[in-house]
Parts: sequence; C-alpha cells; structure tokens
Amino acid sequence: MGTAGRQIVGKDADKIIAMLNKLYCDEWLAYYQYWLGAKLVKGPMKDSVMAELTQHAADELRHAGMDADRIIQLGGTPALGPDVWLKLTNCGYDAPKDPYVKVILDQNISGEQCAIKHYNELLKFSRDRDPVTYNMVLQILQDEVMHEEDLQNLKEDMVLMVKRGLK
Repeated sequence: MGTAGRQIVGKDADKIIAMLNKLYCDEWLAYYQYWLGAKLVKGPMKDSVMAELTQHAADELRHAGMDADRIIQLGGTPALGPDVWLKLTNCGYDAPKDPYVKVILDQNISGEQCAIKHYNELLKFSRDRDPVTYNMVLQILQDEVMHEEDLQNLKEDMVLMVKRGLK
C-alpha cells in the first residue's frame, strides 16, 4: 500500500477497512443471491427478470472487486471466505427458496435497500476523510440505487400484467 495514500486516510483507515469488509461480504452474498435467483426464477416475465438478475449479479461481483481492491490499498485483507462473509455481512443472505418472480424480486429489492443504506453510511463517513473511498462508494451507490429502481419497475410491470391477465 502506498504510504501517502494511507496518510490521507490516517487514523480512520482501520474503520474504513472494517466498513468496506462488511460491504465486500454483502456484495459476494448479493452476487450469489442474484446468480442463483436468475437460475431458479419462475412465473410471469421470467425471462426479463432472469436477464436483469444476471446483469445485477455481474455488477455485484464487480463491486466486490472494487471493495477488495480498496481494502488492500488501505493495508487490509478482504474477508477470506463464505464462512466469514456470513459473520460480517450487514445485509445477510436471503436464499431463493420460493422461486416465484414476485418473491425473488422482493428479496432482491430488500437487499438493494440494505446495500444503499450501508454504502450511504460509508459515503458520509469517508466524505472528509478519504476521497478515494468516497468516489468509489459514490459509483457503487449509483449502481445500487439503479438496481433498486430496475427491480421495482419489473415488479410493477409484472403486477400490472397479472392484474390484466396478460401472462
């Protein structure tokens, strides 16, 4: 890790690393939840939902990589495996036990709302402490807000379609 980069963050580096590690765990679990949900989803608009979940899974994996890179840049180590991810997670893992489209969408909307909350906390914490983390988190937060909107729009479309009997 670069000395000057660590000096910018100073005494808050360990707190930022801890927050990033929790988010890193959330991203891995979100990736898997999206990926598996895309494989299992059933019901109206299944193909559209599957495509959206697959795209979101790729985004979550990219976010995990961004978080890991920043953790390492700050001199930390990303959480090393799924057992640790489950212990450190902010948002948990909501297994897609019921593959019905609305249930899968609701699970993932809830996950996005949790991610938005925790990335926003890190955004506020890093604002005057760590401009590199702040800018990275801002990028990720924009994606998470867009994901929530995408999922809510799909759910709304599906509900309208079912109400009108257009399966």
